[in-house]
Amino acid sequence: MQNQQTRQLTNGALMAAMFTVLLAVSVYVPVLSVVTTLLLGLPIAWYGAKYQWKATALVAAVCLVLSLLVGGLIAIPLALIHLPIGLMIGLSIYYKKSKLFMFMGTSIVLLLSLMIQYVATIAFLGINLLDEFSTMTRQSTSQAIALMEQMGTSTEEFEEAVNQMIFSFETLLPSLLILVTFFLAWLLLLIFLPILKRLGIEVPKFPPFRDMKLPKSILWYYLIVLLVSMLSDLQPGTMMYLAFMNAYVLLQVLLFLQGVSFYHFYIKQEGWPVWVTVLVTILSVPLQSFTSIVGIIDLGFDIRGWIKRAHEFKGK
Repeated sequence: MQNQQTRQLTNGALMAAMFTVLLAVSVYVPVLSVVTTLLLGLPIAWYGAKYQWKATALVAAVCLVLSLLVGGLIAIPLALIHLPIGLMIGLSIYYKKSKLFMFMGTSIVLLLSLMIQYVATIAFLGINLLDEFSTMTRQSTSQAIALMEQMGTSTEEFEEAVNQMIFSFETLLPSLLILVTFFLAWLLLLIFLPILKRLGIEVPKFPPFRDMKLPKSILWYYLIVLLVSMLSDLQPGTMMYLAFMNAYVLLQVLLFLQGVSFYHFYIKQEGWPVWVTVLVTILSVPLQSFTSIVGIIDLGFDIRGWIKRAHEFKGK
């Protein structure tokens, strides 16, 4: 028992030291910081996968204090993003949660961390990054318009296009933030899990992408959003318009992924080579609307069951 506690303390100190080194490189070394920033949560993830949440939370708290000592205030935002991610991944492994649970939990933790830091930046520093971006874009646009006017070029279409772009970005920012967050969570799991497996940690696996099947309730949500959008006079800039536009974008992305999943399923059933899967996946991007329709049909009807039964019948 004493040896186990000693090993736990030793591993905790080692992981805290490793986190501090990675943080110092992330803050002070420009080129290597791209790699080390992605690996910041790994020491906590490894420790959390081996020990209970109380011990892991204590090590994470020590890492937070060390972040302030080593990197100052500039290191705190990095620590507050990657420490919760490491906690979520490690404890999900320790408590034998599924990879889907781990992915969703990591995405939500990352999203909450970013939102809290965004609000804190506005509240304590008086800096609104979205407003700063809009202001910089409008200033650049004004300069470009002035230059075009000096050259005798018409600026009305250009100015309208830029204003529409800024408006669309501001409107769809919530859904864009969610999509980017989920992508980053997927990227971190793609990096962390193979490394943890190499270090002797038993990690969960995702089922194949071709077997992905979203809940049928997604179709009802999509139908409701479409009906409300068509039957209601949603005014641009209102909260209702903002909510339904972002819901529409997120549902479109989900249905697109469902369509791509069906492509992968069908190619596997046909026994076609891997390069066909890659080619179809690439072509599905410019054919996004058609792929989303395929996703809707795949969710609404048991097409996969028909395909499986047809292949079983051929096999006989």
